[in-house]
Amino acid sequence: MNKIIVSFLVAFILVSCSNAQISKESSGKLSATDFASKINATENAVVVDVRTPEEFKKGHIKNALNINWNGDGFDSQTAVLDKSKPVFVYCLSGGRSRNAAEKMRKAGFENIIEMPGGMMEWRANNLPEEKMELKGNGMNVEQYEALLKQDKLVLVDFFAEWCAPCKKMKPYLEKISLEMAEKVSLVRIDADAHAELCKNLNVTGLPVLKLYKAGKLIWENEGYIDEASVRKQLNNP
Repeated sequence: MNKIIVSFLVAFILVSCSNAQISKESSGKLSATDFASKINATENAVVVDVRTPEEFKKGHIKNALNINWNGDGFDSQTAVLDKSKPVFVYCLSGGRSRNAAEKMRKAGFENIIEMPGGMMEWRANNLPEEKMELKGNGMNVEQYEALLKQDKLVLVDFFAEWCAPCKKMKPYLEKISLEMAEKVSLVRIDADAHAELCKNLNVTGLPVLKLYKAGKLIWENEGYIDEASVRKQLNNP
């Protein structure tokens, strides 16, 4: 009787683990490392980069197709893809690829696989990428640290032109920089133009605010944050 109970429990655990794995895979969202492994394990994998052509040129996953989510031809370009086969979709930090994946699923695509961390997570894991143009990756860490050597507080804003929360925060950040000019220095850094710096500082999402005092990080925030919350940090560093 005990052997039967033990056998039942083992079978139950195995089924539970199997179901958990299936649930994870069917969610359609993978980490950067799992995303890379899944691509390598998929024959003739279709990989879609939904960023702008300018972003794509600065670095993309090998053999990826560039179909700009914000472009006019997104629907017509994705329509030619085989809806029955897996399609890997990514952007810089997950926002655009999430919207693109949702639209593609509604259009009948059966297996859309997303990378929520986008190229920022991909780069943070030192995964390979191809570039269509060889340009500098912006300032290095030493140059960045030099910007922090000020008597005032230094508020660094990592942003991107396509990032909706970044755009929403920009007006009040600029207002704060004017009103608190004697106390705070605002430094805005375009993540697309400074990819290597973001990687070295582990900036894997946008927007990101980092507050420094005497060159030392005293506060940071990833994602949208309202003006009052930022002012509170600046007034009580």
